Amino acid sequence: MNTIEQITDNYQALQKKQTEISSYMQLHEKQERIDELRDATQSPDFWQDPNKAQLVTREISILEFELERWQKVQTLIDDIELYFMMKSEGENINLNELAAICSQAEDLMTTIETEKLLSGEDDNRNAILVIHPGAGGTESQDWANMLFRLYSRWLERKGYDYTVVNYQPGEEAGIKEAVIEVIGPYAYGYLSTEIGVHRLVRISPFDANARRHTSFASVFVYPVFEELGDIEINTNDLRIDTYRASGAGGQHVNKTDSAVRITHLPTGIVVSCQNERSQHKNKDTAMKLLASRLHQKQLEEERAKRDAINSTKKEIAWGSQIRSYVFQPYTLVKDTRTGYETGNIQAVMDGDIDGFIKSFLAKRQSL
Repeated sequence: MNTIEQITDNYQALQKKQTEISSYMQLHEKQERIDELRDATQSPDFWQDPNKAQLVTREISILEFELERWQKVQTLIDDIELYFMMKSEGENINLNELAAICSQAEDLMTTIETEKLLSGEDDNRNAILVIHPGAGGTESQDWANMLFRLYSRWLERKGYDYTVVNYQPGEEAGIKEAVIEVIGPYAYGYLSTEIGVHRLVRISPFDANARRHTSFASVFVYPVFEELGDIEINTNDLRIDTYRASGAGGQHVNKTDSAVRITHLPTGIVVSCQNERSQHKNKDTAMKLLASRLHQKQLEEERAKRDAINSTKKEIAWGSQIRSYVFQPYTLVKDTRTGYETGNIQAVMDGDIDGFIKSFLAKRQSL
């Protein structure tokens, strides 16, 4: 039951947080930058360099998103003040409605605070999320599919646009691989916190003796690069295979060899796409994924160091997990990197992983 005293205390905390956030958001500078970039788009030769044009329009989109979200915070704060004004004038107000508005404002400001921790060079890019089962056959493949559902739910909660580029079902259950392209502000920054091995402990639904099993699955995340002009891909270095798309789908998908797999022979990088009905569209998407992977590889070589993506490519087995999900004999999800944990495993499996993400970002910032 919400009381006016509790809501008042919460609102005072929100006002303090609002002041703190506005002090570093540089709202005026962001608007000036938008105006500058918009002026640049009016140039007659703006689209002559498509890669540069894409970078400009993406920066405009991100800046406008940040300003619009802050305006939404301001609107919520104004609504809260209106409720308190009505209360002071003796009108009856719905405390549950007022509490809900406070909660919305708090969630938005918490998200903005979290994004302050996303200061990496590629954090504001779109992302490619890849899920692989570890050793263990059906058990691990089913666990990989559970993670696929978890991240799909999280993406929906965050309002990200996403496309399942590749989904390879297992023979009995689960998946052999899932590849998701995620589009939205700071998609890579958020998802990069999930790179690593995820461990599951549960009573296996595939074991007739109902014994406990431990399964592993890996999560890799790659930033998407729109500016690919410097990446040259020699077609002689490619092996392109077409095959029939697996799993449920449209009639055309299931009856033609529309899926495409591309292997870059010099590096061994393999990408595939089967979500489109058209083989041509699947090839275009696969080439985009390959170009992004090669671009990232080039940057890694230029930096002459291993970044977070490659440093987490450990054996998908004991001792290398970043997080454990225990269903039996108790319920617990614990991140081994930060110590952050929760007993509400069902909420986590429904996509509530923001606590894990924020705790990791905070720890990384402090290092």
